[in-house]
Amino acid sequence: MAHEDIFKKLVSHCKEYGYVFPSSEIYDGLAAVYDYGQYGVELKNNIKKYWWDSMVLMHDNIVGLDSAIFMHPTIWKASGHVDAFNDPLIDNKDSKKRYRADVLIEEHLEKFSEKIDREVEKAKARFGEKFDEALYRSTNPRILEIQEKYDLLHKKFIDAMAGPDLAAIRQIIIDSEIVCPVSGTRNWTEVRQFNLMFSTEIGATSDGAMKIYLRPETAQGIFVNFLNVQKTGRMKLPFGIAQIGKAFRNEIVARQFIFRMREFEQMEMQFFVKPGTELEWFRQWKEARMKWHRALGFGDENYRFHDHDKLAHYANAASDIEYKFPFGFKEVEGIHSRTDFDLKQHQEYSGKKMQYFDPEKNESYIPYVIETSIGVDRMFLQVMAASYYEEDLTREDGVPDSRVVLRLPSVLAPVKLAVLPLVRKDTLPEISRRISDELKFDFNCQYDEKDSIGKRYRRQDAIGTPYCITIDYQSVDDETVTIRYRDTMLQERVPISRLRAIIADKVSLREQLKKL
Repeated sequence: MAHEDIFKKLVSHCKEYGYVFPSSEIYDGLAAVYDYGQYGVELKNNIKKYWWDSMVLMHDNIVGLDSAIFMHPTIWKASGHVDAFNDPLIDNKDSKKRYRADVLIEEHLEKFSEKIDREVEKAKARFGEKFDEALYRSTNPRILEIQEKYDLLHKKFIDAMAGPDLAAIRQIIIDSEIVCPVSGTRNWTEVRQFNLMFSTEIGATSDGAMKIYLRPETAQGIFVNFLNVQKTGRMKLPFGIAQIGKAFRNEIVARQFIFRMREFEQMEMQFFVKPGTELEWFRQWKEARMKWHRALGFGDENYRFHDHDKLAHYANAASDIEYKFPFGFKEVEGIHSRTDFDLKQHQEYSGKKMQYFDPEKNESYIPYVIETSIGVDRMFLQVMAASYYEEDLTREDGVPDSRVVLRLPSVLAPVKLAVLPLVRKDTLPEISRRISDELKFDFNCQYDEKDSIGKRYRRQDAIGTPYCITIDYQSVDDETVTIRYRDTMLQERVPISRLRAIIADKVSLREQLKKL
């Protein structure tokens, strides 16, 4: 099945099973804005807890913060967002659609990589076990030709974006014969800059109102509170400040479901270090963050680092962790060495010292910063995409069957277990309710007695519930129940008295954190 079809089915599944709904749907929706349903909000909260505990609970020198969305407008002048937080915008005159010019070029470049991968796959099939992929990539004339075209275009792109040279960016689109995905034409406007910040006003009257911005990132709330946290927490370098919160960007093109939205949530940690040690800490945090992602068990081969060619104005090193979505490798987390840019800027614009007194050196200086930043919504989509499976099965009587299952990691699953009486009579519902009432203090349980047991299993598979507990007539006699495992569909008979311990071991965040 084509990757595009899988992604469409995933989006449909998210709505059908209460994970993500289009916002304001009864009023025909609002573009690129979504609401999280009853299961979506639980999964989202579990992702956030996994991140928060891995950062704050597991590190003695990292603490939390929750800063305001509304901030003094000069903060965004100091950070460079007012003047430099722009994307290159281009319109197609025929379709009237608007695009990010850099994304159009990046997608065109990706096609070269896809061509190379297709050549490699064909060679693998042709040569079998004797195939040396590294040698083939470095010597095959066809691949070298494609790679040369990629390198030439990539260099032009990097040079154009460095300015940015908007005319050069447009010329790349023209020369590469990039077409509008909707109209199929190359009738493009000039490229122009587009500021991504949402503005609003604060004040009691229109005359006295002050223009402010919805924050486009959560990092600046950490930077302006750097000294507050450092002094009240008696923090010594190196130390970090972690924050989870909403951010807002007026994206030119918000697409691919919840991958790119105008209202989104971030998990960011700013790690303050001594100047001169930042690149070593940058390398350490790169590896630590990759380990965090891979610990979820979605396959190491589905992750990769992408080191930035063009660095942001504040950075001296930057790398993305990318995951292989159905629509290709895309960023899920960024790790940046931000130097001392932010604290230095806020010191200049506020007139307040933003320096750390180092008792070992007996001197004050502005620390350097390593940032790790994840979009919660992107992480949510990555988990859903990695967990979605369609399986062909054969029943015991030989009849073909199928199921859709979300193989969510047990620690993240919104519902940990479903309690299912085999039938709705003969005290089975009463026993089931008693079990559910006892376990709900420890786990998110779901009680379900509607439809046949087979249909209920399928419903829980689609929700992603890792364990189903079935109460039958044997349960009345010997106080045992059946645990059904979602991924294997195998069943195990266990005493009711052991249920809490068994489930607790399988869904333990403690055990997940030990992997780090």
